[in-house]
Amino acid sequence: MKKLIIIGGGPAALILAAELDTKKYKVTLFDKKKTVGRKFLVAGEGGLNLTYNASLEALTNQYFPREFMAPVLRQFTNQDLMSWLNKHEIPTFIGSSNRVFPELGIKPIEVLNKITTYISDRDIAFQLGAKWEGWNEEGHLCFHEMEGVLADIVVFAMGGASWQVTGSDGDWRETFEANGVKVEPFRAANCAFEVDWDKTFISTHEGKPLKNIALSFDGHSSKGELNISKFGLEGNAIYALSQKIQEKLLDEESVLVHLDLKPTMTIDQLKAKYKRSHRSKVTDVLNKDLNLDRTAISLLKQCCDKDAFSNPDMLVKTIKSVPIVIKSAGELDEAISTLGGVALDEIDENFQLKKIPNSYAIGEMLDWYAPTGGYLLQGCFSMGFVLAKFLNALEDKE
Repeated sequence: MKKLIIIGGGPAALILAAELDTKKYKVTLFDKKKTVGRKFLVAGEGGLNLTYNASLEALTNQYFPREFMAPVLRQFTNQDLMSWLNKHEIPTFIGSSNRVFPELGIKPIEVLNKITTYISDRDIAFQLGAKWEGWNEEGHLCFHEMEGVLADIVVFAMGGASWQVTGSDGDWRETFEANGVKVEPFRAANCAFEVDWDKTFISTHEGKPLKNIALSFDGHSSKGELNISKFGLEGNAIYALSQKIQEKLLDEESVLVHLDLKPTMTIDQLKAKYKRSHRSKVTDVLNKDLNLDRTAISLLKQCCDKDAFSNPDMLVKTIKSVPIVIKSAGELDEAISTLGGVALDEIDENFQLKKIPNSYAIGEMLDWYAPTGGYLLQGCFSMGFVLAKFLNALEDKE
């Protein structure tokens, strides 16, 4: 039996361990923390969004780069994941927004425990509290205060660089680079973005939501919600554009996004509704006839001078395209996920590192992106499952 070491205890590592052929491999999973799946549990704090219910074409279009992720997702789809979870006594339901969750009453820790119990029952060992520190002169794996560990195959699944408290701190980067592996710098993704709000506006509207809106940037758009914070904007509508915004911020000091406060109505429909109103005050028309709340109205006032605010045609155009200047991304450690990581040209089509023999890398430590909404977990689960399938057939190919 070959000795296979998995380093990391997130979703990609766990489904890999659950699917490996234990008649071919003696598997040990190492993790620097005393428990596995800590970032998985953080993801579950607001409801464990496991995947997104959409056609395969629509699903793969949410990933960047699509050409890297699409072949992986085709081999283990969102439907496959739901079936896999159900097989492991984790039934799911599809919410009204097409997000997929464990059935009501099943807590994230229960989901994690069912998976880890299944892994343990397959005689796979967990070596916890073991921080990986590189290789020794003989090429053995080095873990803090442990003797060198010999492995025939190593799978790295150590995560990105956000939520460091969970163990996902990216401190493996220097070791990889020292061994010739190109690692793209980490940047925040699915994160808050800085806006220089007017002091009066933010003192009144900090923490307020903007619901049922659409955000557009550089030819891309996203519907959803935003939340106004002292720092700027956060929420799924801007998370979905975070990769595009971050790319632009590499070259520009600021970028301009546009907020559509009424995405379900056209300019002509808004104009007609406005002109049918018998109210004399503009704010009353906006509130009563166009159903804009105080926060949205106040935001409009920030972006319109008096003439524009009192001109129905100009005001309606602004409602459909409120300009907002983004200055920077939020803190890396506070981001839901990260851009950057092992460059994709450093691995082959089976996730094998080209410069480190018999070694593979999967999950968020690779340089790919997905928005929130279940896409991140789906991507990690798919990579782990697909790699297990490849490794299980590896000896047959040789």
